[in-house]
Order: sequence, then C-alpha cells, then structure tokens
Amino acid sequence: MATVIAGELGLRPTATELATADPELLVAAADTVMAAMPSRWGRAALRSILFSPVVDGDVLPATPWQALAGGVARDIDLIAGHTRDEQRLFTVMAGGPGDPDEALRDFAPGPDGERHYREAFPDGDLYELVHSDWLFRMPSLHLAEAQVAGGGRAHVYELTWPAPGMGGVFGACHGLDVPLVFGNLDRGGPAVLIGPDPSPEAEALSAEMRTAWTTFATHGDPGWPAYETEKRLTQIFDAPSAVTAYPEEASRLIWRDVNWCDPL
Repeated sequence: MATVIAGELGLRPTATELATADPELLVAAADTVMAAMPSRWGRAALRSILFSPVVDGDVLPATPWQALAGGVARDIDLIAGHTRDEQRLFTVMAGGPGDPDEALRDFAPGPDGERHYREAFPDGDLYELVHSDWLFRMPSLHLAEAQVAGGGRAHVYELTWPAPGMGGVFGACHGLDVPLVFGNLDRGGPAVLIGPDPSPEAEALSAEMRTAWTTFATHGDPGWPAYETEKRLTQIFDAPSAVTAYPEEASRLIWRDVNWCDPL
C-alpha cells in the first residue's frame, strides 16, 4: 500500500522521500488508492481499515497470534476482551444496518460460514453479528487463546452493559469500555455514549473496571480467573457483573477452525 500511495505522488516508499511530501497530498493519494481499488486489498478494504500494523519481518516480525502461540509473551499476563455489540456504533453512525446477506458473503468464514451463521442465529441481527465477530470479537478471543496455547496467562472479558446515551441506541458498542476503564464519563465523545449525567450505575461500573485494570497492572490479577480452553471463564461487565463461560460460544464455534495467519 505504501508503494502504491507513494507512486501516486511520484515518490518511493521510503522514510526519506515520504518525509518531503505534503501531508495533505499524502492523504489525498491514500483516498484515491482506497477508492479506486477496493478489491485489491481484500476484505479489509470493505471496512476502510487498511492502515494497520503490517507484518514486515522487522518492526513486526510475525502476526500477534503466531507470536503469542509460539510463547513470545508467556511471561507477560494479558487482558483481552471486547464489547457485546461491537458493530452497533458503526451501524448508528451509518444511519442503519446494511445488507445481512452481503455481509455474510463478505465476512463469514469458510465456504459454509454463511450457513453456519443462519443456523446458529436464526433470529439474530446477522449484519451486526458477522461484522462484530470478524473485526473485533473473534480476533480478541483468538489472541487470548493464542496466549494460552503459548504457555502464557490471559484474562478474558466482555462488556454487556448497554450505553444509555441517546436513548440506548448504541447497546454495548465498540469503544464503550474505554471511558469506563479511564473514568472519563462526561466529557468529549464518551458523553454521547454515557449521557449528559452519568448515573450511579455507570459510575459504579467504571469504578469496578478501573479497579480491575489497575490491580492487574500492579499485581497481575484483575479479580477473575485466567482463561483456559476447558471452562473458558470470562468476566462479564454489567450491572451486576458476573463470571461465566465465554458467552459468545456460537460465534466461537463458527470461527474455531479459521487460520488467523491467513489474510482475512
């Protein structure tokens, strides 16, 4: 991608030459490349998330899943998790959901992925489910499973508390865990999710999550059991919170045989 974008400006993709480019022209060149060749970059282009870490063999020598499964971080404990309704934020921003049939064709894994989703979620919002799973939920879970496979310890969580802002349209959406963890509930973008006056319930959940993260950073224990592939214990953050088996089991089974080192 860097080669193609630099070529739009007559440059080579080196730090020296790119440093001479007008930043606005770089952005314009990137927009041109992304708009003109959406099929060139695979599924990632369908979500406009092309700019992300690249396995280059130098700065990033292997995919995170390969590295963790190989034990590179077995001595570094990990928290990994996601929200329940990851896609909801983007659905609201887009003005409503897209075509579920198209979403399944684009993102469901393997030749039978579409059928598996329809069988597992006959009454579910398939558009939101497959987007949430492909981009957020299943990669997060697999990261934890790779850490465990490599001999390390991981703690998994899911946030299911629905954001009360704007009448509750966001659900437990992407990014909701961030203001709760940092205690920023009434300023900037988080205020849209939480509402203008954070409720006692929101304040209590935020305090609970902050305690978990700071305790983990200090002592390596967030207050719930480490994830393992038999019980799959997961911290559910809600009001009230609980520890249960991993709640998105149907999605996990659909994605369990995916080779996460292949382009997705």
